[in-house]
Amino acid sequence: MSVHGHGSPDRHPEWRATLDDFQSGDEAMRLCLDLARVAARTELPTLILGETGTGKTLLARALHNSSRRARGPFIAFNSAALSDTLLDSQLFGHERGAFTGADRRVKGKFELADGGTLFLDEIADMSPAAQAKILRAVEYGEFERLGSEQLLDADVRLVTATHLPITRYKETEHFRKDLFYRISGITLRLPALRERPNDLASLMAAEIAAASAQLGKPIVGLSRHAADRLLGYGWPGNLRELKRVIHAAVAIAEGDVIEEAAILLEPEELDAPPAAASRPRAPAAGAADGDLSLRGAERRHIAAVLARFDGNKRRAARALGLARSTLDRKLAES
Repeated sequence: MSVHGHGSPDRHPEWRATLDDFQSGDEAMRLCLDLARVAARTELPTLILGETGTGKTLLARALHNSSRRARGPFIAFNSAALSDTLLDSQLFGHERGAFTGADRRVKGKFELADGGTLFLDEIADMSPAAQAKILRAVEYGEFERLGSEQLLDADVRLVTATHLPITRYKETEHFRKDLFYRISGITLRLPALRERPNDLASLMAAEIAAASAQLGKPIVGLSRHAADRLLGYGWPGNLRELKRVIHAAVAIAEGDVIEEAAILLEPEELDAPPAAASRPRAPAAGAADGDLSLRGAERRHIAAVLARFDGNKRRAARALGLARSTLDRKLAES
């Protein structure tokens, strides 16, 4: 779950994903997805908490795509490191002549998101003045373009996110308590990758498949040592780092199997975070035979889910989002 930057959804098919497209073998991620499905059935403002690189933007898009606003626009905006004037202009628009260089009227993100969802990333980095204007727009649906006194309105569902511990911010003067309570109708906590050991093998396999298709290389998986190194790593950069490392490894690989020499981890990142080091790790799925193909990852994931439910196929099929007959077929194929 990782999307960053801007561009046409046609160039990023994952942006069309709904919450039903996501499955997980880890409790923390399943709880997040279950609550996200509840949020998608409501109009409540939703706050997404998660470390950098965990996929907050992709989760916000999936929430929008799963809601009644799916046919409306999804407008994403990163709130970090902008002056109040630029933030005003970006969020609420401006009139011609509102400031130096404003040679035409421009619509802001609130206006562009009318009838859809506005996603404000890194909202904890906003200044108090910007927070006050956001609060007014969220509470009353009213705003003014910079350089204008005309009140405008927009029907917007607000989704916000931050990588910071925003619950601490609301206890200080930096973040307005009234804004915090207004944007956190439902709060989703997106777990770090190190908290998703049961998902790691399948996420790696999916990135290998995507990178292989993109680069036109017939990579079938990883060697045992390469798999051991990746599965034993703490992933401080989360899904964003996973994508970078796997795509680089596929590009470097000379054969159809990725060897350990192709795994490029930054020296300062080699030590796993303390939280990961102290947490018991799940068995390194696939490390024993080096099989991290998509089929192998799926087989191991099904086995893990079956084990979680003590072999109960009905409950396992429900958790996997599969029909019982489909699960039986996949078990027969393995």
